[in-house]
Amino acid sequence: MESLLVSTGVVALAEIGDKTQLLAFLLAARFKKPLPIIAGIFIATIFNHGLAGALGAWITSLLTPEVLRWVLGLSFLGMAAWTLVPDKIEDDETTIASRFGVFGATLVTFFLAEMGDKTQVATVAMAAHYPDPLMVVAGTTLGMLIADVPAVFAGDKLAAKIPLKLVHGVAAAMFAGLGLATLLGMGARFGL
Repeated sequence: MESLLVSTGVVALAEIGDKTQLLAFLLAARFKKPLPIIAGIFIATIFNHGLAGALGAWITSLLTPEVLRWVLGLSFLGMAAWTLVPDKIEDDETTIASRFGVFGATLVTFFLAEMGDKTQVATVAMAAHYPDPLMVVAGTTLGMLIADVPAVFAGDKLAAKIPLKLVHGVAAAMFAGLGLATLLGMGARFGL
């Protein structure tokens, strides 16, 4: 259960102000059809984070526990620093929207925008860290929806009222805490 809760919380916080949340704002403003946008976000996230979770589980089969502890600890610390860097939407991700309709545009652009994104990398690391990668993928998908669904409905009105620096700081602190706990071997003490 910890893997579900931690991955949900970390991704929900890390996603605020992320380029995919900005993409949700943009698609909502352009199409004004929230249900196909939300469905596209959900399906794209399941596929993207499912691949990331499988990669994380595979990594654990390749590395010794000691090497894995260092790789994950340093990865979480890197994620903490990366979370403090604001994202921007790239123009080519938004031009796809005019070709595939609302659902298709959301599905394609979200899947592509998540490739190599903070939340995908976090999913790989957490799936390698926790024993149940399916719970991690469920948590990261839920975290993505927690951050992006309000963006679809509230649009720019909500974005102007969220203190992004504070939210990113809290997410960075959570990643740093996971990194330090992993490096200090605290996960092994708790059966992780």
